[in-house]
Amino acid sequence: MAIPRAAKTQRRTRIQEEKEEQILEAALDVFSARGFRGSTIDQIAEVAGMSKPNLLYYFRTKEAMHRALIDRVLYTWLEPLRAFDAEGNPETEIRNYIRRKLELARDFPRESRLFANEVLQGAPHIEDELKGPLKQLVDEKAEVIRAWAKAGKIAKCDPYHLIFSIWSTTQHYADFDVQVRAVLGQEHAGAGRFEDAARFLEQLFIGGLMVRPT
Repeated sequence: MAIPRAAKTQRRTRIQEEKEEQILEAALDVFSARGFRGSTIDQIAEVAGMSKPNLLYYFRTKEAMHRALIDRVLYTWLEPLRAFDAEGNPETEIRNYIRRKLELARDFPRESRLFANEVLQGAPHIEDELKGPLKQLVDEKAEVIRAWAKAGKIAKCDPYHLIFSIWSTTQHYADFDVQVRAVLGQEHAGAGRFEDAARFLEQLFIGGLMVRPT
């Protein structure tokens, strides 16, 4: 994980911690809107309301700020998949996973767009994580899904494409929120759209995966 420059001093003060969070909040706004390549330190300093030299005391480079944010996003984004329990009831686990992912889309839309921008640009800063820890986690949970199917608890399916499908449908509500709200219209574009989405996606995925009595 990228360490802020100020964090390398012997004692971090409360003010230093607050300044770092202030900078990262501003950087999140800028990176999620403009992507890494389209963002500058000057833009981040302006949003943070501080001078460029002051900002650079805490984070020496644009890359350091981006890395700190990406590390946070990866941890947060993968937590629901880590919680996917092989010993749990498949319907409950899949339902909970869908809802957790939608909650992340609702509560952390900037983080979702930050991650999406990074991947769309070829994942230059996180390729090792995608091919390493993320792949390892997905492989592990894919085996859980295969075991459920082999035991007759769910219908046979490709576990990787199931996971990809849940990612894409849930994160859509963060990455394309403007489009979602525009199409739904004022009457249906309130906070309840996430509950509506959850019910539909549960019906879509669980309805397609549950084994029906013969």
